[in-house]
Amino acid sequence: MNHEQQGAVWKKLNLGVCYYPEHWPESFWAGDLRRMKENGLGTIRIGEFAWSRFEPEEGQFTFEFFDRFMEYAAEADMKVIFCTPTATPPAWLTQQYPECLNGDKEGNLYRHGARRHYNYNSPRYREFSARIAEMLGRHYGPHPCVIGWQIDNELNCETNEFYSDSDHQAFRRFLQEKYGSLDRLNEAWGTDFWNQTYTDWQQVYGPRKTIHDTVNPHQQLDYIRFVSESAVSFCHLQSRILEKYKKPGDFITTNGLFGHMDNHRMADECLDTYTYDSYPDFAFALDADPVRSVDLNDRKWSRNLTESRSVSPHFGIMEQQSGANGWNNRMEAPAPKPGQMMLWTMQSIAHGADYVSYFRWRTCRIGTEIYWHGLLDYDSRDNRRIEELRRIRDRVSRMEDVAGADYVSSFGLIKSYSNQWDADADIWHRRVDAFSEREIFCGAQLSHIPYDVLYLNVERHEKAMTPERYPLLIYPHGTIVTDHEKQVLEDYVRAGGILCIGCRTGYKNEYGHCVTEPMPGLLRELAGGTVRDFTWVRPEEKTSMEWQGRTFDMPVFNDVLEAEGGRELAAFSGSYYGGKPALLEHILGRGKVLYLGGVFTRQLTEAVLRYAGVVSPYSSLVQAPEDCELALRRKNGKTWLFVLNYMSGSRTVTLKRPMADADSGQTVSGEVVLEAYGTRVYLTDGE
Repeated sequence: MNHEQQGAVWKKLNLGVCYYPEHWPESFWAGDLRRMKENGLGTIRIGEFAWSRFEPEEGQFTFEFFDRFMEYAAEADMKVIFCTPTATPPAWLTQQYPECLNGDKEGNLYRHGARRHYNYNSPRYREFSARIAEMLGRHYGPHPCVIGWQIDNELNCETNEFYSDSDHQAFRRFLQEKYGSLDRLNEAWGTDFWNQTYTDWQQVYGPRKTIHDTVNPHQQLDYIRFVSESAVSFCHLQSRILEKYKKPGDFITTNGLFGHMDNHRMADECLDTYTYDSYPDFAFALDADPVRSVDLNDRKWSRNLTESRSVSPHFGIMEQQSGANGWNNRMEAPAPKPGQMMLWTMQSIAHGADYVSYFRWRTCRIGTEIYWHGLLDYDSRDNRRIEELRRIRDRVSRMEDVAGADYVSSFGLIKSYSNQWDADADIWHRRVDAFSEREIFCGAQLSHIPYDVLYLNVERHEKAMTPERYPLLIYPHGTIVTDHEKQVLEDYVRAGGILCIGCRTGYKNEYGHCVTEPMPGLLRELAGGTVRDFTWVRPEEKTSMEWQGRTFDMPVFNDVLEAEGGRELAAFSGSYYGGKPALLEHILGRGKVLYLGGVFTRQLTEAVLRYAGVVSPYSSLVQAPEDCELALRRKNGKTWLFVLNYMSGSRTVTLKRPMADADSGQTVSGEVVLEAYGTRVYLTDGE
């Protein structure tokens, strides 16, 4: 498919809901489906945990239960996203074939009774998974109600580590294919350290339990790459089966955005579109820090939606928060306040979602998720959430043609999977990376300057890295840099782009080895400088730099720079390296590189954006306080402006030109008051 338009499978904006007919008496089904339709829910997702309903015993297949339900769905004219049920293997399978179970680092198997307790690499489990996907695809693929397929449920959720015997064996095969010989493996893993040298492939395992849980970092990096490979392979196993049974216009997807996974590769190789499960209420969990302003509470879920949009420019929400969330043993969070369900729905749509499905229709009265509330409470009566859903239904019906509209961004944030996974394996990398990513998001949000996430080594992203599309690219801490990545970045700069990099850049190779040339390694000439010293910043220290007439804190980690072709823009103060360069600028071709010897705070992010001349795309349309998020989507000369108030009090915005209110259809301008958790959508012509 055309990956530039990946995910554009919904022709109009629409709503759905997750439903579990196996949890409810058949006498409920017709009434539930009727009420869903009345309230604007036209699609349901079913089946992802119902394997035993299709195969109650090994090799004994029955479709009677879901065939009856599909008759009700057809009668109600309800569209269906059918799921493969491989996230919860049945008891007969795990009892008879324990090799299908996942395990922990100590070799203890995860037993039946939860979910996602299987492993991707068991030949037996792959056989059973392929068979159930084949049976469901063949039986339900032709059904006129079925419009899409969800593979499994939340791949790599619950755990993204796998330590079964099958995984260790598959890891050896992965390494044998990658390295070819033990000599090359030993070199890549640096096994001379602590006498870890391997002389037989049978000695090689995935990470196992050690003192202090210490793992060879190069082994860990390869292991994470292997986990991603395994998950993508498992997804592909099912997608190529379902592909045979898709009707024209049907789609294949999976839901979630989880770690140790190359989500872009999975989407490109296995899926027609991508869906995300959005639960902003986690920001208010009872075990969370009560002072959450540093990460913007539920507003920070826009960061996850930005990642989803990176995978699929037009995506869906398979599970949208509709009630309080929690299990009986963990995750306590309050009910959404009036207006927040609308707010979170508009947040998803503003970032590119063309389909929003709520989790769930009825709050389950059995099992672990009895506190993960849906639209209806246990008593099934209409409630304030249903009333809010009706308002969402009415708004969505008036703006349904926003589907397929592109999110408008002003700059790009660069990532790579190697660096993301290296940060998982390396606490030094993880700490600086997590700090800067959070602060760049906050700085951009508070400045009302939106961005896209772009991954190196994702072809469609690298093609988009042009100065015309992104006048500024920020690559906060590209620890691992390859020759190919260096060339991509250099081409961008020489063509006229501005690249901004931070501390801890370029000091590792693809295996995670520290390089012997001066940092930033392969990017030394590009950066126009090198690192002469580096250190964590002690908690009691206050280092800073002055730039553009302002003083900026330089917390967490500092690289003391030395110019080599670049010019000094700012120097450190407040520590033994006071007076040494903290920020360099290097002109290269028609562009330039900013080299920051520190992490990115939100204040520094805002200053970099201003220095690079990056402007807000909203400036000619609206003036809004920091408390409000703004977003634009554009299509065919039309622009939709989203204004979202995340605060418990009202906020005032000023519309700078007349625009049509998506709710009333009336033309409005000037001051508009948004109530607590209030949202507005305005439509204007042109750019």
